Amino acid sequence: MNLENDAIIKKDRLRFTKNKLSANLTLLAIVFNAFYFVSIYKSDVGTYYYKLIIGISVVYNLLFMLAAFLSSEGVKSYKMNYSYALLLLGAGQIIRIFILPRAAKGATVVLSGEEETVMGTGQFTRICLYLIISALLCVAAAVINISKSSTLTKYQAELEKK
Repeated sequence: MNLENDAIIKKDRLRFTKNKLSANLTLLAIVFNAFYFVSIYKSDVGTYYYKLIIGISVVYNLLFMLAAFLSSEGVKSYKMNYSYALLLLGAGQIIRIFILPRAAKGATVVLSGEEETVMGTGQFTRICLYLIISALLCVAAAVINISKSSTLTKYQAELEKK
């Protein structure tokens, strides 16, 4: 009987508390995205990065951060649709690895008559880790919110039947 009461209390608490875990994981994903773009944008290897792709990357970073912040506020209130947005943002972070970082890793530029690589293995590994961690945090926040939101929705339906 005591375990049953604990489960009911846990479900009932969802009605009155915010989903801080999902929200904080999403904010942490934004931080790792910031680490990624600082690492990319501080690199100044000739004029390699002065192309349209870097402009698109800047715009995507802004959109990612705005969407992730909005999603963090949405999941705080157990809104299911924001979980789907977070899953898309997580997938987007993984896809990004294969665009700018992959292209920069294999590229070389000539500076002062010497050929230099645009992105070394260390930087490539680091920025890939940043993107993967950001993606995993988005997905974790989404999965946690889906679970908690489903539990809350079912519990509220039970309460309405009573």
